[in-house]
Amino acid sequence: MTPYARRGVHGQTVEALARRILGGEIPEGATLDLVALQSELDVSLTALRESLKVLAAKGMVDARQKRGTFVRARADWNLLDADVLRWRFEGAGAEGADRSLLHNLAEVRAIIEPAAVRLAATRRTEDDLTALEAALDAMGRHDDADPGHAVDADLAFHRALLAATHNELLERMEMVIESGLAHRDRLVHSSPHSEPPVPAHRAVLDAVRDGDPAAAERAMRALLDQAGRDLARLDGTDDDPKGTGGQ
Repeated sequence: MTPYARRGVHGQTVEALARRILGGEIPEGATLDLVALQSELDVSLTALRESLKVLAAKGMVDARQKRGTFVRARADWNLLDADVLRWRFEGAGAEGADRSLLHNLAEVRAIIEPAAVRLAATRRTEDDLTALEAALDAMGRHDDADPGHAVDADLAFHRALLAATHNELLERMEMVIESGLAHRDRLVHSSPHSEPPVPAHRAVLDAVRDGDPAAAERAMRALLDQAGRDLARLDGTDDDPKGTGGQ
């Protein structure tokens, strides 16, 4: 169950409306028929309005006198919002994943993570190293029958790397990176043909521990290359140049 759906009727209504908008079922510019939606979703008008306030805060809907509540243009949506990213990835499904979104995120990772790991190599503390080591240990202990454990460990590792930069803005990039990582990890770790993730992550951690920025960057780029190979196998190709796998 997704985070908003755990929040009862209000959360389920937010999720339902968001997915319809993101999936194009309710198109940009469309005016919402609140009475019809209230009946269809079987919620009170109060619950519906509160849910629309959540989506308004994310730039997805707005309300105007004489026009009512309508879907804003995609250019106005907060696509970097963690919930919006998660809805986009989860709404795509395992078989119909939005590859363009995966590739967009891979390009963001290729820009951010190699540079971030250079900072981590020069700024990491003992606490940072402990967090990275714990995540790597968890990654090595994961049960193949439970891909969720591997996903959590991978997210913890990359979250700890960003934290080790001690740059608040870079740390916040976890909200952008994690949604894509979680989605791709679920795909990759459920496949028996993915490459073992621990060695590539160990190389990154070793370089960060040694305080070697250049080696840390090389190791991260190698990790992203491996990630690309993993997803390329799922796609049935062998030459995906973009780091879009579950690493």
